[in-house]
Parts: sequence; C-alpha cells; structure tokens
Amino acid sequence: MKKRILASLLAGILVIGLMVGCSKKAETADTDEGSSSGTETLTIAASATPHGEILEEAKKILKEDGINLEIEIFDDYVLPNEVVESEELDANYFQHAPYLDSFNEEKGTHLVDAGQIHYEPFGIYPGTKNNLDDLEDGDSIAVPNDTTNEARALLLLEDNGIITLKEGAGLTATVNDIDKNPKNIKIEELEAAQIPRVKEEVAFVVLNGNYALEAGFSVSKDAIAYEESDSEAAKTYVNIIAVKEGNEDEAKIKKLVEVLKSDDIKSFIETKYDGAVVPFE
Repeated sequence: MKKRILASLLAGILVIGLMVGCSKKAETADTDEGSSSGTETLTIAASATPHGEILEEAKKILKEDGINLEIEIFDDYVLPNEVVESEELDANYFQHAPYLDSFNEEKGTHLVDAGQIHYEPFGIYPGTKNNLDDLEDGDSIAVPNDTTNEARALLLLEDNGIITLKEGAGLTATVNDIDKNPKNIKIEELEAAQIPRVKEEVAFVVLNGNYALEAGFSVSKDAIAYEESDSEAAKTYVNIIAVKEGNEDEAKIKKLVEVLKSDDIKSFIETKYDGAVVPFE
C-alpha cells in the first residue's frame, strides 16, 4: 500500500515538473518574440556639448522609429574611439575626420566615417575695431596657436583679403607660411582659451564657435566673417558619426545619420546654437 502511494506521489511530482517546464518554455518563447518585435538599441559615445545635446533631440525621433538610443557622455577624446573599436558601443559622435584618421594611424584602430553632421565655424570677431576695412598698418589679430586651429584662422584671414599664404600651405599653414601681408598685420598666437581675454587689446580675434560664445559674442550677429559651409576647412573639419569598419551600412546606423541630417535636427541646431554649430550640407 505504501509503495502504491509513493509511486502515485512521484508520478504527480513528475507531471507537475513537466507542466512547469512547458510553462517556462512558453514564457521564454513569448519573451523572445517580444524582443524581436520590440525596439532596437543603438549605443553611442559623445561629447556633452553640442554632440550629446543634439543626440538627445534625435533620440525622441528615433524612438518613433523603433530605435532606443543610449547615449554615453565622455570628457576625453580617446575612450570614445576605444569603446567603438572594441564594439562595446556602436558608434561615437565627437570628432572630425582628420582626428579620426590620426587616431587610426597612431592606435591601429579600424574606425570609419559613417556620416557628416555639423561643423563649428571659425569666425573673425571685433576687438578694438568693428570693420575689416578699418585695419591699419601694424594692427594685431589674435589667432589660436595649435596647429589645426591656427591653419583654419589663417585661411579665414586669407579668404578675407588680409594676408596671402604660400601656395599649398592649406590646412597645415602657420605664420611662417604667410607670403604677403600688405598691412604688416601682427599675428598674435595664443592658446585658444586665452584669446577672448585679449579682445580689448587687439584689432580682431579669430575664434571657433564655443569660445566665441564664452566671450559673449553672438556668432550669427557679431561675426564679421566666418567659414562658409563650402570652405576647405568646413569640409575637412565637419564632425562625424564614427563606427567600426564594416558596421557603417547597418540599418540602425544609417537611420541615426538620416535623423541627424533631418530638417527637425537642423532646425534644433540653428535655433539652439546661434551659428556656433552649423548643420553640414
């Protein structure tokens, strides 16, 4: 009798176990089905301003298209590339192509440009004078002293007829490449962050967008001249979406670039940044 009861109990436990197992499989299947039909996640590294702010705006649009954009903010220029190279994150948005190329060469990474989004134009701003026609012999103009930004500043001065650079100087130009300087303008080379502090001591200052804002300039209203979207510098230093080579054709990456170049995001950039950040056409 006891053996029969024990056998019945064991059979009952076996049936219950099978039922629970089937139930869990069904739940797993339902979960898998929900995942495949739910949103897709896209992870991206970015600098806080303006890149992170622009991405937060794009996130709202991407959500409507079934893409959950996860933004991770970095305050350096190395880790954002390393986490994309390792594919810990899908993409990054903080740099221009020359920096990316230099990073790849130095670090042996395999990152590529997946889309060109915006540029931050250099502008000539008032110092003690408000019009370039008022430049006099021996006046001073302050420019950034780092290689990339000094070249951009000198090219902008050349575009506005203040100096002429040696042929081929281009984006590596320094003051040593000035070929003609009819008004003997003194080029004051300073760290970019220091330039706003000398605006009352020089005729003009040449600044990029973020430093112009910090100096109290309205880029759209105060810039006497600035890099045009079709200028050599703007085309070269446009900020990009970077991904690991081979991932640039993924649907979610293409959608991200599409949204970042949409009219909605262009409008956001133009309204928020007052010309310090410009959508790249």
